[in-house]
Amino acid sequence: MERFVLHWKITARQAGLLIRDFLKENHISKTALTDIKFAGGFIRVNSQEVNVRYVLKEGDDLQVGFPEEVPSEGMKGENLPLDIRYEDDYLLVVNKPAGVSSIPSREHPSGSLANGLIGYYQRIGLKSAAHIVTRLDRDTSGLVLIAKHRHVHHLFSWQQRSRKIHRLYEAIAEGSICQDKGTIEQPIARKKDSIIEREVSAEGQYACTHYQVISRHNEFTHVKLKLDTGRTHQIRVHLAWLGYPLAGDELYGGTRLFIKRQALHCCSLSFEHPFLDKTLEFEQQLPGDMNCLL
Repeated sequence: MERFVLHWKITARQAGLLIRDFLKENHISKTALTDIKFAGGFIRVNSQEVNVRYVLKEGDDLQVGFPEEVPSEGMKGENLPLDIRYEDDYLLVVNKPAGVSSIPSREHPSGSLANGLIGYYQRIGLKSAAHIVTRLDRDTSGLVLIAKHRHVHHLFSWQQRSRKIHRLYEAIAEGSICQDKGTIEQPIARKKDSIIEREVSAEGQYACTHYQVISRHNEFTHVKLKLDTGRTHQIRVHLAWLGYPLAGDELYGGTRLFIKRQALHCCSLSFEHPFLDKTLEFEQQLPGDMNCLL
């Protein structure tokens, strides 16, 4: 698995296409083609090197090999525990615990999910970078989708734009949300005096959150949420704007008397597998601290 290779057997319908046009139909970007040509990849038909102007024939065996990937400078592999829920040649689904960043930051330069992935790849002999498709905030737990190769990440980015990757969240909000379900459509922008905090602002980007109450407790509401958009801190900002900040979310008005991080968990993830022609669905139960709070 040192090199990522795609393979096609050309059908009668595909015969007559230039390789360039065939690869475009299969969502291989111009950037990827440039890398294949100049950074150590290959295009072969029936084991012979060809260029993108080759005209495909029925029965041709087309192979496209992508260049080996190297992690970005400064991204060190670390031997960190990974709770892998699914793995194949193309992707991983990982259950990320709270307190682990998706990628390194100035405040937390090590110990991230990306560092753990690079360390894992080094142990299994996979030469790739960390391509995290669905990032979660440091203190949000739950399911994360990871592409093992740049091209797979590109395909998932297309799915995200087409809203074909679906995530559900469970959260515990402070107070008793009156309506059993609802939709929050409020634009979100970076707060002017902060590089981290976001706020509802007319100057922000469109954001839409759907929520449904699961249960109500004395001081909290257990709620399920679905996003139509993926703005930074979207659930946290929208629920705080509604008047029900997440338990433990001090940044947006919550208290840490009962839980030491924002009570937010990605409990469900589904997507179309880019190569296996089927939908994969995963669920992950609430972690211990959120269960204890309930």
